[in-house]
Amino acid sequence: MAQKPDLEQVLLVVDGQVATVTLNRPEQRNPLSAVMLRDLAAAFQWCRDESDVRVVILTGAGRVFCAGADLSSFDGEMSGLERYRSRDLFVDLFILMAELGKPIVGRINGHALAGGLGLACSCDILVSVDTATFGTPEINVGIWPMMIQAILSRSIPRKVLLEMEMLGNRWTATQLQSLGVINRVVAHDQLDPTVKEIAEQLAKKSPVAMRLGRDSFYRQQDMDFRAALHYLHGQFLLVSQTEDSREGIKAFFEKREPDFKGK
Repeated sequence: MAQKPDLEQVLLVVDGQVATVTLNRPEQRNPLSAVMLRDLAAAFQWCRDESDVRVVILTGAGRVFCAGADLSSFDGEMSGLERYRSRDLFVDLFILMAELGKPIVGRINGHALAGGLGLACSCDILVSVDTATFGTPEINVGIWPMMIQAILSRSIPRKVLLEMEMLGNRWTATQLQSLGVINRVVAHDQLDPTVKEIAEQLAKKSPVAMRLGRDSFYRQQDMDFRAALHYLHGQFLLVSQTEDSREGIKAFFEKREPDFKGK
């Protein structure tokens, strides 16, 4: 296993085939400062390149998942051009997460607001405590959630998202679960067991099928219908020719668990 990157505001822990990435500024409610965004990108890049890692869990330290961007860390004495370029950190991180090639489970341990909601919706599967709230309060301070809107519009129903963005109100985990945004809502004492169970199930799947399938899911969503069908046809031919595919079919007929190698 390769050496982990040096991180200031993020923790990176590996247990078997599961890596946990934790936003680690609980006293400040885990704000997305420039340092935090760079640390997150470094952690995800390491997870992407480390073949032993099959699943990534993303969570926050303390009682809040993420309260959003740390505006002071971006603005301060920055010029307009520097401020504009600093937002590239959000763009790079969201693209990296979408193209990670490995499932990301969001362990939502508390409130996820503004950029924190965008970060949560960048995960593939979300497990939230029942006390967490979610929202885009930017409008209340005269801003609009531009940097996360592309992420949110692919996870949250159109009219719901417009209401969230226009009013800036908070929504409960149960409300968002009813809309299909959150997968599981659990009591706090069930958060870790639920996340662990999901991560362990994901780690048992074929890494190559997971990578090809996850990539295809995100790439086809913006394609024309016919182009998407042709693209997915080609991806099906590709995944069906892998060693994992042959092993999976063989194991099915032999009535045993498959031994996937990621090839």
